[in-house]
Amino acid sequence: METHPLVVHTETIGNAARTWLEERAEVIAASADSEAFTKLAPRIDALLVRTYTEVDDALLDRLPRLKVVARAGVGVDNIDVAACRRRGVEVVYAPASSTHAVAEYVVALLCDALRPRVYLQDAEDRTRWSHYRKTLVADRQFDELTLGILGMGRIGSTVAGFADALGFQTIATDLDSIAPSRRHGAAMVSVEALFEQADVLTIHIDGRRTNRGFIGDDLLDRMKRNAVLINTSRGFVMQHDPLRRVLAARTDLRAFLDVHDPEPPPPGDRLFELPNAHLLPHLASRTETAMARMSDVVEDIWAVLNGQGPTWPAPED
Repeated sequence: METHPLVVHTETIGNAARTWLEERAEVIAASADSEAFTKLAPRIDALLVRTYTEVDDALLDRLPRLKVVARAGVGVDNIDVAACRRRGVEVVYAPASSTHAVAEYVVALLCDALRPRVYLQDAEDRTRWSHYRKTLVADRQFDELTLGILGMGRIGSTVAGFADALGFQTIATDLDSIAPSRRHGAAMVSVEALFEQADVLTIHIDGRRTNRGFIGDDLLDRMKRNAVLINTSRGFVMQHDPLRRVLAARTDLRAFLDVHDPEPPPPGDRLFELPNAHLLPHLASRTETAMARMSDVVEDIWAVLNGQGPTWPAPED
């Protein structure tokens, strides 16, 4: 009797991807801390995770048959890639899956930050109508502003393309040399100049260890008057105590934070008390299209299980 490899997913995957995989393998949903997972662990050939399952030595010790770990997402921050590969376990991911979704979400936050507006719930009298038109006036528009991009990878360079179309003057910085074709007119500057010159600064750096706590007192204190800070990358790239301090001291600054460390932010976090801190529940990649593309990582799971090289092996930090 033919036996099928066992693939366990600890978080949700797209229906189409699950159906595709079920035609080839046994597929079961079970969170890593569940009794069901413990019973399945000795048989698991492939593990598919998203954001909140930590794949470390402790988990790997429970999975003697494991051949591949797949992250249905852009980064592998929650996976110890080196520990996996020491055990002969491949790690795959979906680096291009949410590029457009995150970039357009940044544009949505730009509109929230720069274009005050209200939706009418009913007919308004002339006085109230005039009040809205007098008070909901943007003091700046896109083509007067400098947009700074910290990190010019797939998402950052896509944001640069959007920014160019919207009329921003764009500046950027990256550890790597960025080809002019990927800059979309952005001028490359130092990280210090980026924080000093940007009217709006959007963060798109990856989860490598050297980026943890990358943004602290020195950079935050350089931000210009009335600047807007947007973070859709990782919560841990920000030093949150300095962020709280600078937002409390400088009410002219505003921060739009879609990612946090930890997630969700704990009760009592001072950021909730600051009117210029706008916290969002990690929504940047939440489009049906992006989530379906993340789930396409199942194709690399199947490739590895069949002894083939994956299209998207995860990089090691």
